Amino acid sequence: MKISEYQAKTILSKYGIPVPQGNIARSQDEAVKVFHHIGRKPCVVKAQILTGGRGKGGGIKFARSEQEVQDASSQLLGSTISTSQSGMAGMEVRKLLVEEAINIDREIYLAIILDRRSESPMLIISTEGGMEIEEISAKFPEKILKERIEPLFGIHKFQIRRIAQALNIDHAMLSAFSSLLSGLFNAFSENDCLLLEINPLIITGNREFCAVDAKINIDDNALYRHEEIAKWREFEKHEELEAKASEFGFSYISLDGNIGCMVNGAGLAMATMDIIKLYGMTPANFLDVGGNATVEKVKHAFNLILSDPKVKGVLVNIFGGIMKCDTIATGITEAVSNINIDIPLVVRLEGTNKDLAKKILDDSGLEIISADGMQDAAEKIVMEVKKQ
Repeated sequence: MKISEYQAKTILSKYGIPVPQGNIARSQDEAVKVFHHIGRKPCVVKAQILTGGRGKGGGIKFARSEQEVQDASSQLLGSTISTSQSGMAGMEVRKLLVEEAINIDREIYLAIILDRRSESPMLIISTEGGMEIEEISAKFPEKILKERIEPLFGIHKFQIRRIAQALNIDHAMLSAFSSLLSGLFNAFSENDCLLLEINPLIITGNREFCAVDAKINIDDNALYRHEEIAKWREFEKHEELEAKASEFGFSYISLDGNIGCMVNGAGLAMATMDIIKLYGMTPANFLDVGGNATVEKVKHAFNLILSDPKVKGVLVNIFGGIMKCDTIATGITEAVSNINIDIPLVVRLEGTNKDLAKKILDDSGLEIISADGMQDAAEKIVMEVKKQ
């Protein structure tokens, strides 16, 4: 789960990491109020979208007066910003962060990631703050320093000294730098982060640290431990179906094709999408209903697929283990009975209570096409869609 910059800074400030004074704004009037609240100082108006490269995309503007704040917020709110990470479609700006502009003396790149290879957090540091890490890696690979962090211990003092030396942090600032790194690791570990990036971490003219930009990605599997953070999840307009899916605990991703897929298990979902492509068509979605879906959840999943106007046919491919096939069959029949479905539906069920599930489908009197095996299911749904 990605969170916005202002939310990331809310977390950082709880761990004693200095951030600029500011607040969120959803209108011009709110932006002006924040400008007055921070003392009419020169400020930065920043689009709050879940992508990097906002500055290059025109999403960050400086303002020195109330009129300039109004102009900047007017230009940004409601606009669409495209960056190298957002894709051509771009992202709509619905919120702004208005905060004081900080006097910058030096910029540093600082991040902690979950490193799969070492199975531990990895601290990444560079003197080239303000640049994206990919750009730093390409242009200045020798200026990237990595330090593996012991998960149960945190950052060792000798590591802090080594990092400070590499970054030319003078002795007078070492204590503050040590506290900042400790706070950064605590924020990372206690919030189950996959990525915590401060870019740039700046040193001001008064020899103080400040995180002027921040990015945090949190492990979705740990969100049950962070109910307040889970409420921060944001979706773009084109992600409305993903938002609905998350309410029911589904893994759902919209795709560009026209065959809707309902599957249990990520591996089976990937295989189902592959075999649809093999037979000449493209899936409309990735939908994993999980291993413990109830009849009610199956109905919601079916409604979710059919709410996508691109869908011209539906393939249900279920392997019944923990979730029995008859549960899926009951959910499908109840959903189809309540919906005026006029597109082909192919169902392949395999596993626990397979025969009972087939009987439920056959006895329903509904236009449901049964399939034996994935190949048969893919052939049938592609053939039926092509008939339309």
